[in-house]
Amino acid sequence: MPTFAAIDIGSNSCRLKIASVVQHKLKTLHEDREVTRLGESVFQTGVISPESMAGTIKALKRFHKAVQVHVVDKVRVVATSAMRDARNAAAFTEWVKSATGWNVEVISGLEEGRLIHLGVVTHEEGAQGKCLLIDLGGGSCEVTFSDGGRVKAMVSLPLGAVRLQQEFLQNDPATKEDAGRLRQYIDRELRKADRKLGKPEVDLVIATSGTAAALAEASAAIEVKTPAKKVAPKAFVRVKPMEALTPNVRKLADRLLKMTNEQRAAVPGVGPRRSEIIVGGAEVYATILTRMGLKGFRYSPLGLRDGMLAQMLGEVDLRGSVHQRIESERWAGVIELCRRYGIDEVKAEPVRQHVRQLFDSLAKVHELPPEYKLWLEAAAMMQEAGKFMNHQGHYRHSQYIIANSEIFGFSPEQRSVVSAIARYLGKSRPDPMDRVMRTLPIEEHARVVRAVVLLRLAMALNQDRATAAVKVKTHVYPKRVVMDLVPVRGGAELEAWSLKKEAAYFREVFRRELFVDVA
Repeated sequence: MPTFAAIDIGSNSCRLKIASVVQHKLKTLHEDREVTRLGESVFQTGVISPESMAGTIKALKRFHKAVQVHVVDKVRVVATSAMRDARNAAAFTEWVKSATGWNVEVISGLEEGRLIHLGVVTHEEGAQGKCLLIDLGGGSCEVTFSDGGRVKAMVSLPLGAVRLQQEFLQNDPATKEDAGRLRQYIDRELRKADRKLGKPEVDLVIATSGTAAALAEASAAIEVKTPAKKVAPKAFVRVKPMEALTPNVRKLADRLLKMTNEQRAAVPGVGPRRSEIIVGGAEVYATILTRMGLKGFRYSPLGLRDGMLAQMLGEVDLRGSVHQRIESERWAGVIELCRRYGIDEVKAEPVRQHVRQLFDSLAKVHELPPEYKLWLEAAAMMQEAGKFMNHQGHYRHSQYIIANSEIFGFSPEQRSVVSAIARYLGKSRPDPMDRVMRTLPIEEHARVVRAVVLLRLAMALNQDRATAAVKVKTHVYPKRVVMDLVPVRGGAELEAWSLKKEAAYFREVFRRELFVDVA
């Protein structure tokens, strides 16, 4: 069974998790973590410092050795908030490439939240009902409302622990002015969450990341009224393991704000490294829990890397529940975009059905990877999105919308593939020198061209939308393909004429003749 590695280059730390697939589930083989503070210089100057780059590269080289030792089949490396903001992010990704051979994927805040959600609902007990997920990292905070294992609403806010420390908490302890500006900024950003999430009625609140772990452990010390200075972190007994009540979190946030770094380090669960950045994160948690009327949270050690591993599992284990969840999530994202841009789903559906049928019946001809079936279906549904901007040249506008929209479950590279397929459905044809094609990996060029031909055929089969869609039977021979059209109601002459117009391009791409007959 395959072995996967997930690497999360965060604003505060880099994490590695290696897992193998055993009976449709993931078994952890190795974990590693290094605090690199990549975001410190970014949030001050807008660029990653050479020292932070060098420290991160050193950690990644260690991760690379572990990946080789475990003979990993697939590695995915993602970067989050600091890399989204850094002006010199491209230089760092090139350094990573030269040092390890890995391509770094800089993901959006919403994609980060989606992957964290996927990891939590896949593995965490009780996360299948109505729950709120809060992940506060070094640069950003993702808050997700989930119901039945599906994302209902999500916000990504610039409220990471390292970011807040660098921008508002340069004095130790914080002055009243520092505290006032910090709370004002947090309040302003959380108003965005209020508009999207309101006060969700949930059965469970799950918090991830190091700040949540520290607050949960320190909160447990408060529960049993243990003096923080006299007792070592492991000496107290937790009343509710890794849970934190809102009053205790609020109390902790107020106390931490008035402490020096040395005093914060003595608090159970905090420690010397976390003490440097916990003040802002604690204030964010306390404010979210209070203003949303939540009782508290339960800490989960799961995170972004677990979602990445679950995604990789779902892509190879087509019979597993994770695959079904990912496919459902992806399709929900496609439908949401269709509705946002006024696409008639009833009219788009026959095109989707035909391209599915053609993908299966012409498998020996196009030889595309299985994932292209979904990319084609998505392009079939979204190819008219550009009409929202302008009917003239709408395929060009569709390409831009698809490539630059946040569609759950689709990575930026996957959106680029789908958008390229949707781009060449009019008079233009894919050209390697086109801007759209240059954004794709070179190995995808030929595949996109073949996918374009399939979707053009599916669209040709749906020329007369006033009548029921025609049925098609496809016969594949060594040097030709025959398509027999069986009209359900009315004639199929217009569809036959449209298909014949595609015959020359079909021959150019597949080296086979295309013949069309009407029953």
